[in-house]
Amino acid sequence: MASEGLRFTQSYATAATCTPSRFSLLTGSYPWRNPAAKILQADDPALICEKQRTLPGVLSKAGYATAVIGKWHLGIGNGKIDWNSSIQPCPLDAGFDQSYIMAATNDRVPCVYLDGDKVDNLDPEDPLYVAYVEENPFPSVPTGKANPSLLKMKHSDQQHHDTIVNGIGRIGFSKGGGAATWDDETMAEVFLNKAKDFITEKTDKPFFLYYALHQPHVPRVPSQRFSGSTDKGPRGDVIAELDWCVGEILDHVKAQGIDDNTMVIFSSDNGPILDDGYLDDSKSRCSTHKPAGPLRGGKYSMFDGGSRVPMIAWAPGHIKPGESTALFSHADFLASFAQIAGVNIPPNERADSLDMSKALLGKDKVGRQNLVTEGIGAKTVIRQNNWVYLPPTEGSALFAEKGIETGCSSEPQLYDLDADIGQRVNLAKKKPERVVEMEALLNSIKRN
Repeated sequence: MASEGLRFTQSYATAATCTPSRFSLLTGSYPWRNPAAKILQADDPALICEKQRTLPGVLSKAGYATAVIGKWHLGIGNGKIDWNSSIQPCPLDAGFDQSYIMAATNDRVPCVYLDGDKVDNLDPEDPLYVAYVEENPFPSVPTGKANPSLLKMKHSDQQHHDTIVNGIGRIGFSKGGGAATWDDETMAEVFLNKAKDFITEKTDKPFFLYYALHQPHVPRVPSQRFSGSTDKGPRGDVIAELDWCVGEILDHVKAQGIDDNTMVIFSSDNGPILDDGYLDDSKSRCSTHKPAGPLRGGKYSMFDGGSRVPMIAWAPGHIKPGESTALFSHADFLASFAQIAGVNIPPNERADSLDMSKALLGKDKVGRQNLVTEGIGAKTVIRQNNWVYLPPTEGSALFAEKGIETGCSSEPQLYDLDADIGQRVNLAKKKPERVVEMEALLNSIKRN
């Protein structure tokens, strides 16, 4: 895909964590505009309301079939979920025609698939119960904290030691739902096959598929096919599996004969991280490899390593392979795809989304003039052209548990990315007028 597509070197998720960045991708709105757009549990209420304009909703009105398959993590239900009946709202209420998802993340209960508004394969004689509380409400169900000998993967923090599912401690407590419980090793192929089936069914009409791969999110459990396939441990193995899944999708699109009128976008929802809650040898096997390359920080960080992410646009015959330096935000998918699909959305109704369709097609190498990103805790950062400004923020400079620089500092930070992609030389004191200008721009954007 990389050799056949247009590689974007200045593409940004709107946040350095998954829930807020995914919220922006689907709504075109910066996540800090919704205070609830933070890392969610599986039973947190749906972030996207039915009245909110969404990317799948826009394309659906244009005649596109729409589906989400994979990791959701945008909240479902209304805060009081009965997992044994219909769950609403769900992705079907956010503009999708079809939905086959995990409610939150691989490391959170419930470890089940949701088909539309119901848990898939749930046995009514074995009901499912879920709780996110301090103490285990299901004493009969072992936890990683109380039963470390039952774990096949040890946790490295105090979150991932609750209910054990498939030999792995998860965040939160659950009981029942045995027949519906997913198998971590086969999850990639389950989602892949669902995605292929959707494509096959919709080859005769326009479609939009949000294929949200769960790899390489923790716990990193590859299939037997990829276990030990790299020298980087489970993290390397699941990245290899992800790469295979992407290749399978492209091959399937070609096999269906629709590669001449299909655009595929590959990207990430935040920057990389090694230790994110489990002792899986990611750090020890990494050696001299730097997951973020020359960028500073990683997942959770205000620095570019937190939100500047890989992106490839693939459309044979329509997008010339190569590299683009266009500045692009994931918030722009809504307005850009609307333009490509011929849907008119007045500029004042696009939220923070800009029409970057020319950039996606390789016809604009500049892209945006500015964009806003955020680190954990909705701490905002603004980029304008080659300049990045981090306002003074409270908090530790190091997320010690994760080994990630947060970007927090009591002093303003200003970096020239053209000269200093690693954000090592703070120019705030040398260029106070630029600091004032960018502070004003950030405040203006946040007021509008």
